[in-house]
Amino acid sequence: MTNKEKALALIGTFASGNTEMSAALLAEDYIQHNLSYETGKKAFIASVEYLASAPVKTTVENIRAFEDGDKVFLQTVYNFAGYGKQVVFDIFRFGVDGLIAEHWDNLAPIAAPNPSGHTQIDGYMAVEDIDKTEENRKLVENFLVDVMQGKHPEKTATYFDGDKYIQHNISIADGLSGLGSALEAMAKQGIQIIYNKTHQVLAEGNFVLGVSEGTFGGAPTSYYDLWRIENGKIAEHWDVMETIADPSEWKNDNGKF
Repeated sequence: MTNKEKALALIGTFASGNTEMSAALLAEDYIQHNLSYETGKKAFIASVEYLASAPVKTTVENIRAFEDGDKVFLQTVYNFAGYGKQVVFDIFRFGVDGLIAEHWDNLAPIAAPNPSGHTQIDGYMAVEDIDKTEENRKLVENFLVDVMQGKHPEKTATYFDGDKYIQHNISIADGLSGLGSALEAMAKQGIQIIYNKTHQVLAEGNFVLGVSEGTFGGAPTSYYDLWRIENGKIAEHWDVMETIADPSEWKNDNGKF
């Protein structure tokens, strides 16, 4: 199997309960960054066993899958044991032995369509422009610093093709105009979206995922942003933001990032 196929097979074990499959795919010293779970291979297998024993079957629907070097990043809708659908970005790192060695993620409940009628998962699907992967990665790296971290906000318009911008954030309408209106409304409520640090920028062709740390309304927050690039401009955006739990609640010491 390719690494992408292995990652999809692993998340599939949440629904199938196939512990033999998960055991075969995971490294013994598997590192877990989801702070609600213990680290290690045994802990992952235990979670698969628990879901298999639950009275309501877990469902897994992968939406998009990408591969970048030794990492695979996925956008998936889960419903764990009937507790409600969540949209999730997963990142898996593979070791030199081909086993899954490390995992990061961000989760959020499925919400109603946003002001422009888009959901958290619909939109463009095709992975294209593989030859532009590094160019597109650099574009997003710069965008995260210039715009999201606010180092050079005057450059914002240069990253977009006018007001052509498809937005899947649950609260924001399409276009730079929609983004501006949403930020203005939040500012009036005293809510600030702050990006302080970029931890990972993963890319395959026209899709780029940025993993960032910051605050939302003063609360420590993890931001996962997926952008689609078209002709050197940011054309579409999906995201999952998650409040980072207090360290006293962590089930492992690996940290969110």
